[in-house]
Amino acid sequence: MRGWKSKNRQSQKSTKQKYEPSQDSTDHFTGNFPLDLELIKQEIGHNSDVRFREFNIGCTNIQATIIFVDGLSDKELIDKHIMKSLMLAFSNEYKQELSVKGTISKQFIKNHVLSISDLTEVHDLKNVVSKVLTGSTALLIDGSPNVLILGTAKGKSRNIEEPVSEALVRGPRIGFTETLSDNTALLRQQGQNHNLSIINFQVGKRAKKELVIAYVKEIANPDLVEEVKKRINKINIDNIPESGYIEQLIEDNYLSPFPQVQSTERPDRVISAVMEGRVAILLDGTPFALIVPVTFSMMLQSPEDYYERWIPGTLIRLLRYGAAIISLLGPALYIAFVSFHPGLIPTKLAISIIGTREGVPFPSLIEALFMEISIEILREAGLRLPKPIGPAMGIVGGLIIGEAAVQAGLVSPIMVIVVAVTAISSFAIPQYSAGIPLRTLRFAAMFCAAVFGLYGLILFFLFLSSHLVKLKSFGVPYVSPPIPYRLSDWKDFMVRMPLQTMKRRPKMLHTKDPVRKG
Repeated sequence: MRGWKSKNRQSQKSTKQKYEPSQDSTDHFTGNFPLDLELIKQEIGHNSDVRFREFNIGCTNIQATIIFVDGLSDKELIDKHIMKSLMLAFSNEYKQELSVKGTISKQFIKNHVLSISDLTEVHDLKNVVSKVLTGSTALLIDGSPNVLILGTAKGKSRNIEEPVSEALVRGPRIGFTETLSDNTALLRQQGQNHNLSIINFQVGKRAKKELVIAYVKEIANPDLVEEVKKRINKINIDNIPESGYIEQLIEDNYLSPFPQVQSTERPDRVISAVMEGRVAILLDGTPFALIVPVTFSMMLQSPEDYYERWIPGTLIRLLRYGAAIISLLGPALYIAFVSFHPGLIPTKLAISIIGTREGVPFPSLIEALFMEISIEILREAGLRLPKPIGPAMGIVGGLIIGEAAVQAGLVSPIMVIVVAVTAISSFAIPQYSAGIPLRTLRFAAMFCAAVFGLYGLILFFLFLSSHLVKLKSFGVPYVSPPIPYRLSDWKDFMVRMPLQTMKRRPKMLHTKDPVRKG
């Protein structure tokens, strides 16, 4: 028994010594077919979805193996353009052309046999494994030290649809998808521009994903492009499932409540940004692209501002600025006036407010917190519920809770009106990510108003302004163009001037070509 075990161990050791490569050869293939195949099997052969198909090329004795992942690779493409070509396309008359001293002629295989456009040669194990696990097919041929990587990825993606988070009345009805190649194609389709540069990166240490940056090389500041590349190369994380990870890892100040990177689903917004001199970042697997650098005024702008004439575009933009102020300070102003400065309210209005608050057992702060938290819960519930019942739940829930709270004497009717106007104002902000910090800071403003009244609101506004003035996005001041003051950039700030007058690109970006041609 002991002798059988020792023999068995010796045979296992000899088998391992036969197939296990040395430490120096683990990175590169040697051309020894059994050794190279065993090397790949040891790396990914334990996965049940990885397929190894061994066969002989045509009527020769040359061995070959294809390796692919079931579900990620297109089996129909593999069968018709790889297996059929290699197994049936050869006849006896090609033996001399195909075999050179017992080895296969790769050039003949590449130029006369495989009818696949995406074909590259790889000589190290790491690249082979990464390509196979992303949908490509590896072709290993006896006698060849290189592995042929064939583009057979079968990406399952949805159709191009209208962006859900950025709906417009007038404008393109297309949005990004989860497939990176489709998204880069959408950018190319926005207009013929041979200067649109798309640079490829890989992010994620364990689960690698493809990422690209897009910019116009004749316009974008080279320092900005290099800074974006530098921050992307510094990303050190196992997996990046969505572009929100990229946004958080490359922003200037992660402690700030304000987003310093703009996210969008719209190709037209991205192409407009890169034509101004900005840089776009697109990640495979998400429909949200990122734009850097960004200013706070960009968060309150919509592509529709430029598709309409300048007068209605300006009025709508001013309306958004007013809605942002109400969304931030509406309940806080009510608390400050009712609790500390009733003398500043017109007499008739003050008497009306006092009458509606009769019987309410809570101070104005508790009253406002109760209603604001209820509205935020309803908003979140409306987002998470199924689409057919989500909007109805939000509207009906708000009406029922507001009416019930008034009837029960917990809140005053004027408080319901203030909270409703505040909630509606927050919906007027075109960027969802821009509305989140305003909703968060609203509670801080309410506490400041409840403690110090209007003086507390003034202090809150000063602290907020000092933070915004110091905040930057890739070297560009977050509150530009007011600070630093640049009169030419005010043409596209709160007022959207006619397109004929906007002849120069934003000075804050320090572009290579500051003049808009045409």
